Order: sequence, then structure tokens, then C-alpha cells
Amino acid sequence: MPKRLLTLLLLLIFATPIYATTLKIATLAPDGTSWMKMLRSGAEEVEQRTEGRIKLRFYPGGVMGNDNSVLRKIHIGQLHGGAITAGGLAAIYPDIQLYSLPFLFRSFDEVDYVRKQMDPILIHGLEQAGFISYGISEGGFAYLMSQLPLARVEELQQRKIWSPEGDQISLSAFRSIGVSPVPLPLTDVLTGLQTGLIDTVGSSPVGAIALQWHTRIKHVADIPLIYLYGTLVIHEKALKKIAPGDQAILKAVMEARFQQINAKNRQDNLGARAALQQQGIQFYQPMDGERASWQQLIDKVEANLKQENRLDPALVQQLQQLLDSYRKSQG
Repeated sequence: MPKRLLTLLLLLIFATPIYATTLKIATLAPDGTSWMKMLRSGAEEVEQRTEGRIKLRFYPGGVMGNDNSVLRKIHIGQLHGGAITAGGLAAIYPDIQLYSLPFLFRSFDEVDYVRKQMDPILIHGLEQAGFISYGISEGGFAYLMSQLPLARVEELQQRKIWSPEGDQISLSAFRSIGVSPVPLPLTDVLTGLQTGLIDTVGSSPVGAIALQWHTRIKHVADIPLIYLYGTLVIHEKALKKIAPGDQAILKAVMEARFQQINAKNRQDNLGARAALQQQGIQFYQPMDGERASWQQLIDKVEANLKQENRLDPALVQQLQQLLDSYRKSQG
């Protein structure tokens, strides 16, 4: 090859511009929360370390709609990803709701033991469905919170309880114990509480404050209802345009941020619980005479969900074996 032609080719190669890829990501998390601050911090680090080749643009506070709307917009290319709850992702990978089984966990120690071994399985399942996850982040335990007392099982069965739209596990669980829940998208819950359409929600302490639900709450049943969690996912098609090295930077940075978010959310929930109590919201542990009734309710929910097989039975069995092993080790 003539030297002049080789020089021209090299000049063309190195003069070719490297275009930036902007990944558009939606979330229901309100702007200004610690969750969003950490995500934005991660985005700044990604942009810096890739020299501007990857930019992340966030749409917080539900401006892109609920989780179902976000998934639909991802599929048509209007968005590239989202920080989405487990219930929201059930449409693409039902088993992601594994940790959402009602009354599954009794403590955060149990959560940590199980997640260490099962998070990789769920993340792989999302990948098989075409979505790359950057780590699972804890939202905390949800408790039943109501405008009216919840000390007895009979009182629970008289309440107008919210069920997250599209969450078939919660819907089935409530119906199995004689409760007719009211399905609503997350964005309509506060209005539902204000109008009386619902009077009871399941929420973590920090979620109740962030979403202003605590302004309509007076009573909390102090029994972990379900474990809340979510993940940042980006559709694999959006990542194909990004060089492998830059994908590795994106993965390393955002996984680290999600580990930080996971730890921070636990701290925030403990602080939020104390704040709710300081505002006069009453937390009720079941009285001795009521413990048997609550346990019967829990057993009925578990039996119904196992019978319906909404989740992979092998995964449910693996999780239960881990829990049994941990509880046995604790005496």
C-alpha cells in the first residue's frame, strides 16, 4: 500500500468522531431523594470516566408514567431503561417477585442471608428476558398503614386496602384472607386516601413519607408485610451501541451506586420509622391473644400462593430451604 494512502486511512480513522450515547431512564422516585442524588452522582462519574461517550438522563417522579408505561416506552425505544420495582418488572420476568411473597421474611438478617445467594439468580433471569440489571436495591419492609386501627385481624378484613396495579401476588394474597383490595397505580394512592377510595396501604416508612401518605395515616400494624425492592434495568438493545469497555464502566459504577443505595435505604427507613412515631402514628404489635389469629392468616396466605404456583416452584423451594437453614442455625 502506498505510504500516502496509508497515511490518509490513518487520518480518517482517527478523525472519525465518537458520538455520545444518551441513555434515557425513568423512575417513580421523587427528585431530591437520596436515591436520585446517588443515581445522578453515578451518572456524572460514568460520563467523566467514558469522556462523555455515555450520558444518563433521568426522568424522576413518575413523569413518564407508572412502571407499566415505562416498560412500554422502553420497548418502543422512547426510553432505554428504568429504576423499576419488582412488581413492575413482573410483566417481563415473573420470578423477580420472589422476595415479595407476603410475610416471607421476619428480619433484615434473613433478608441479607437469602439475597447474598439468590440475587445473582434473579439478575440472570432479567438478563435472559433482555434487560441488564445493575443490582437490586432494598426499599425496606412494607407495613400495613391505615387511617383506622389495625390491631386485630377482624379490623384488617374491614379495611379498604390498596393493591399495587398489576401485582397479582398481592391481589391473590389479600383475596385469600377475605379482603377485597382496590388496585391502583402508585401515582393515584394519595388521591385514593384523600377521597376515601382506600383507607389502608402497604408501605415502607420512608416511602410513606416521601409520597406524603403519612399525612393520611394514624395506625401501623407492626408486622413486616412484604419486602420492597427494585432495580435499575437497561434494555440490551440500547447497550449494543456502546463499546464493551464503556459498558464495563457503566456496570461497575452503577452497581457500586446501587450497593450504596441499598445500605442508605435501610438507614433511611429506620429514621423514617422514628419520625412517624414522633408524629403520633401508632405502631401496634399483635397482643398475645391476637398472635394466633395473625399466624393463621399468614399460614393461609402462604398455602394459597404455593397452590397457585405463580412463581417457579423450584426457586420458591430453594428460598424456603435457605430460610429454614438460617432459622435453624439461629436456634
